[in-house]
Amino acid sequence: MAVKKVKSASEMLAGIIVEGILEKKGESAVKIDLRTMKNAVADFFIVCHGTSRAQVEAISDSVQMEVKKAVGQNVWKKEGFENAEWILLDYFDVVVHIFQEEARKFYRLEDLWADAEITECKPAPPVKKRTKKTTEGDTE
Repeated sequence: MAVKKVKSASEMLAGIIVEGILEKKGESAVKIDLRTMKNAVADFFIVCHGTSRAQVEAISDSVQMEVKKAVGQNVWKKEGFENAEWILLDYFDVVVHIFQEEARKFYRLEDLWADAEITECKPAPPVKKRTKKTTEGDTE
């Protein structure tokens, strides 16, 4: 009998956040698991980037909307909307970093947490639609 692993609240929240990022085509999204790190400020960091200020803002809006819709939680603290080069959304246990590409390359957050488990977040493959097979003699 297979044992089903129960996800923590912060793992579920991280998954919802990733969905919001991917919804707006956030690029190179990663989930950094900080739970085994001593003195970590959160359970997870989610990091991604967009190609323009407008996309970074859209990703931020999407994350906030998806979290509100799924669990009814508002972001606790948010920063970086003045120039939208690096928007931070703080949900206590999960902190989201949405960069413009150049700022992400400059700050290299993933390198700062290189000892943590880092998981690439990619969209699920599209589901193939089944086609109705016809047999000889059938008419449609």
